[in-house]
Amino acid sequence: MEFDPASLRYDDQGLIPAIAQDAASGEVLMMAWMNAEAVARTLETGRVTYWSRSRQAFWIKGESSGHVQTLVEMRVDCDRDCLLLQVRQEGPACHTNRRTCFYTAIRDGAEVELMAPMV
Repeated sequence: MEFDPASLRYDDQGLIPAIAQDAASGEVLMMAWMNAEAVARTLETGRVTYWSRSRQAFWIKGESSGHVQTLVEMRVDCDRDCLLLQVRQEGPACHTNRRTCFYTAIRDGAEVELMAPMV
């Protein structure tokens, strides 16, 4: 069956959450937003393309930083309203220069920083 990005369930702004996961390790790297065109561009090029809500523009991950995400596999959840992007990540995924955006844990009511920025 042919995949059509329009078959996904987008929010009222035409966006769907996309979770990037390291394809080799399974580590969750980040969450960002995609619209139907970003989904299509990602599938066409293999370069993960998100939709920047703040800039209202497409954002090809790593285009300016060099921290490229190459798509290995795209998965759709059971409700078709969330994507899992299994990727090959070059360098840090987070704009804070950390491997993952999920570097803060809540433990015993306190925030704990789990990793420092990459050098």
